Formats: sequence, structure tokens, C-alpha cells
Amino acid sequence: MNRVDVVYAFIYNETKGKVLMVHNKSSTWSLPGGAVESGETLKQAVIRETEEETGLKVEVENILAVNEAFFLKQENHAVIVTFKANVVGGQEKIQDEKEISAIKWVDIQMANKLMPYHLGGVEKFLAKSVPYIYQGKI
Repeated sequence: MNRVDVVYAFIYNETKGKVLMVHNKSSTWSLPGGAVESGETLKQAVIRETEEETGLKVEVENILAVNEAFFLKQENHAVIVTFKANVVGGQEKIQDEKEISAIKWVDIQMANKLMPYHLGGVEKFLAKSVPYIYQGKI
């Protein structure tokens, strides 16, 4: 098994009560995000991945969830960190048409259906978080 660190951006439009999601060509919906590249911090990765998939620039806040999964088919052991993020610029547009087939704002109920692995639902993301602290190069 290869270890893979993955990051996701939970972007919530409070006015509309909607969560930004992307449809991966692998036939699954997810939050914008992906694998952390070598030498990249978790925050740098979520900013890059979100822009690559949606065209949006984000600022990243605290950690909302940490998940872990073994993807047997790909032989990957993934640790998945979901961050709260806010749109600060850019234009919503699919950037990587090889990987992403749609970008959609969905309500909380639909987000919960599309991401059942967040036990208790994604609405808990609106109330709790854990600080992310980058300690630098030591």
C-alpha cells in the first residue's frame, strides 16, 4: 500500500445554504480537492487543487474532518483532511476537463447523500473545527 495524503475544501455559501461540489469523471461527487504533492503543505495543496478543479481562489481556515481509507483497487492508504475554505476570487469554471465533468452547488441534504462517510452529516462542519498549524521546516 502506498500512503497518499488528500485534502478537500468545504466551501459553503451561507446566503444560499449550498456546498460546492465537483463531479469526478471516476463517477463520484466530492468536495474540490486531491492529492498533496511532495514539498507542499496541506493548505497549499487545498488552495491549488480547488483552483485546478473549479477556477476559484480560496483562503483556507481550520480543519473540519480527518478521514482515513484504504483504496484496495489503487493500493492506496489515504489520510483525507477536509478544510473550511472561502472563495476570495477567480471564476467558477472547470479547469481540468480530463478529471472533472461538473461543478455544482448543492444543499446540505444532497451533500450528505453524496458524502455518507461524514457521519452525522456535513452540517457539523458549520459548528466545529480544529486549528491547523504549520510549524515550518524544522
